[in-house]
Amino acid sequence: MKSRLKAIAWDFDGVLNRNVVDGRFVWADTIEQDLGLPLKEFEAGVFDGSFPDVISGKKDLHEHVGAWLTASGYSHKAQDVLEYWFAKDDLKDPLSGDLLDRLAAEGIVQVIATNNEHYRATYIEETTGFAKRVSHVFSSGRIGYAKPDAAFFHHVTDTLRVAPGEMLLIDDSAVNVRTARSLGWNAFHYTEETRHSLAAYLGY
Repeated sequence: MKSRLKAIAWDFDGVLNRNVVDGRFVWADTIEQDLGLPLKEFEAGVFDGSFPDVISGKKDLHEHVGAWLTASGYSHKAQDVLEYWFAKDDLKDPLSGDLLDRLAAEGIVQVIATNNEHYRATYIEETTGFAKRVSHVFSSGRIGYAKPDAAFFHHVTDTLRVAPGEMLLIDDSAVNVRTARSLGWNAFHYTEETRHSLAAYLGY
């Protein structure tokens, strides 16, 4: 497979970052114990109907979290909550990370294609260290569109100047995989059941 590709786009959460297990974000398991913020309240208040606007960069994450904290009567600063969140959510997947590094050693162009707003995208680049491991971090917050919107995929291929058939998406979302394929991309659905097949799929 890899010999036919010009570039590989890795999803981050659930693929390069092993933070999603059985459909839940494991970082949040201890938020009530550590910060005193009940998980159900946090999820309902932060991941509400307006959160897609945060992910697509139309609404600022700091302001969004800060508004919920204030409205809920919590004295926490949004910055502190986000620093906790990002640090606890830094759970690199050794399996996919090893493949990424092996591909990089062969000179294959690799990028991250993630539904994250600007603050977390910057954390992924700088603190988590992926700016040194991939050539570009494409994030929904910077692009203005989130996967599976076709505009996200078009932005990636236009920026990299490659044809859709020369791209491979590795993603844990079935919807994203289907959309990529419908646009002419190659795509691998990365799940608990398939993750150990990725190396063979790539040709290792």
